[in-house]
Amino acid sequence: MGNKVQADLYRLGVTHDWKSRWFGTKQKMADYLKQDETIRNVVSKHLPNAGISYVEVERSPEALHVTIHTSKAGMVIGRGGTGIDELKHKLQKAIGEKMDIKVTVEEVKNPNENAAIVAETIATQLEKRLPFRRVLKQNLNNVSQNYAVEGVRVALSGRLDGSEMSRSEYATEGKIPLTTIRADIDYAQKTAYTKYGTVGVKVWIYKGEKLSDYAQQRS
Repeated sequence: MGNKVQADLYRLGVTHDWKSRWFGTKQKMADYLKQDETIRNVVSKHLPNAGISYVEVERSPEALHVTIHTSKAGMVIGRGGTGIDELKHKLQKAIGEKMDIKVTVEEVKNPNENAAIVAETIATQLEKRLPFRRVLKQNLNNVSQNYAVEGVRVALSGRLDGSEMSRSEYATEGKIPLTTIRADIDYAQKTAYTKYGTVGVKVWIYKGEKLSDYAQQRS
């Protein structure tokens, strides 16, 4: 039986780039990795419904630069930048190390082409007790109507609609070439916390074939 690899991890350096970019000594490597995980956890808990796609972390010897990619930039920034200031304070407290933290917000222009935002939308709708088949159909239609999207797949696993036994349901529109490394596939997974237990949500969005700038230079 074949092993399944996370779609974006499989394509690092080809169609996807690393979300953390920094250099560290052997002694600091573990600390930096732990801090990156802490930063992303703080952001997700502080902004649970802000349509966050992903968080980038960049480091220099004196500064930490956090970039939040979101479909709701106004919610993240807050009135007069108060949201950014509050987030900086929480990050500083969670890290426990005094450093210059810079937070930048980048708006996602097409949320329906972003797997993380689509997965969050589906999870939210399931938590509101909407029928899972309607949720699948509605979100599949919304995503597939985008010009850049060539295929989408959604998988739900759990006690769907309160059934006694957990099961998995899949819905696909178009094609998802998971074994083609140059295929630009955006992947994300979320968890919906329903009355009957947790439901796993997985989303794959295929946006054609492409190569990174580095890969094109080598070819």
